Amino acid sequence: MPSVTQWLGEEPQSLRRYIQESDDPEMRLRRGVVAVSLIGVGAMALTTLLQMGLVRDLPDPPAGNFHTKKVNSSDEAYSFGGPDSPLTIVAHGVNMVLAALGGRDRAGRQPWLPILGTLAAAGPAVVAAKYLFYQMPKVDKAWCPYCILDALAHFATLGLTLPETAKAVRSLR
Repeated sequence: MPSVTQWLGEEPQSLRRYIQESDDPEMRLRRGVVAVSLIGVGAMALTTLLQMGLVRDLPDPPAGNFHTKKVNSSDEAYSFGGPDSPLTIVAHGVNMVLAALGGRDRAGRQPWLPILGTLAAAGPAVVAAKYLFYQMPKVDKAWCPYCILDALAHFATLGLTLPETAKAVRSLR
């Protein structure tokens, strides 16, 4: 039975070398997805501690209408069947996995990978936009700095996936 790397048309050694050493534009963007996703994971790890009752409060900036506990304890934050921060961590994890899969010229050889990466990034970016531009200012009337950082990570992830996806779509034509 062939390994996943062989199924993708790559041997593990060449895949490892490409991922770790390549400086081509697509790989730099893929690394960017991983970096901003890890920032989002860090922000949501802190709010997960709050939402799961492991900590009672998180520090807020001294100026402005920041109230992390209020935002992360809202009905909306628990409307997915549990706290939303762990779900957001999973979304970042999916983004990182999709950025990590595939080797050189995956847009041409496996165009479904970058397209799937953009689709996976789009949903959380839309939810983040709703939180940032509606939920926090209009409903909660308070801001969460960790949530703002997470929303920016989702927007950046989506933006970082678009160039390779455009290349993948062109390769399908």
